[in-house]
Amino acid sequence: MKPKIKIASAQTPDGGEMLLYQHDRDFLIEIDGEDLMLSRHHESELELARLGCAHLAGRKAPSILIGGLGMGYTLRQALDMLGPDAEVLVGELLEAVVEWNRRFLGELNGRPLEDKRVVLETANIVGLIARSKNRFDAILLDVDNGPSAMTYSGNSRLYGYEGIMNCRSALRKKGCLAVWSAGPCKEYEELLVHCGFHVLRYRVPAYKGSKSLSRFVWVASESKSILPPGGGEPRPPQKSCRRGRKRK
Repeated sequence: MKPKIKIASAQTPDGGEMLLYQHDRDFLIEIDGEDLMLSRHHESELELARLGCAHLAGRKAPSILIGGLGMGYTLRQALDMLGPDAEVLVGELLEAVVEWNRRFLGELNGRPLEDKRVVLETANIVGLIARSKNRFDAILLDVDNGPSAMTYSGNSRLYGYEGIMNCRSALRKKGCLAVWSAGPCKEYEELLVHCGFHVLRYRVPAYKGSKSLSRFVWVASESKSILPPGGGEPRPPQKSCRRGRKRK
């Protein structure tokens, strides 16, 4: 059996240790000993893009924001769905994540950062959204762990009232917000509705074919008609926001 090899490390803004491992053809990112991302468990990241960009079919020159680069799976799926005139802005807080994508992870997804439609901004996504007014046709968020921050406690502002209202202000007419989460979160669903969004929740597999390990994606819009079919209305979840991405 091939060993798990540490190939890079970095420090999070909160002082935690983030490690990148390789095991054969797979990659794993850990934060303080907890699994954050595993390359073979990427189906839910693809679904984030599929659900968040479903309403853009045929739309000319759409502008998309992806918050959180991860291992590049959401970016790759979004690029595959959008036409040549699209603009995809990627906001990533951690320079190490960008470096690791360029140096180690690019082959997983055909090096999406090299696509001419992509604009990369290494910055806090909270501030980036707050500075954007009526700019995006879709905002796709896979930041930390969803509403429960894991990498950087400051990311929790993104999921509060002010963060949601900033997202709403940054969206164009008939735009949508799509949010990835490791687990269900009743409070976040209720806050999305309170902020004036129509909301649907989608339970999606963590990896292709999985029936037991699931993630969650919310799609929210002021225009109910553009929400993808198949989602559930907000309702009390089995558990509250869970910590840890737990991609095993």
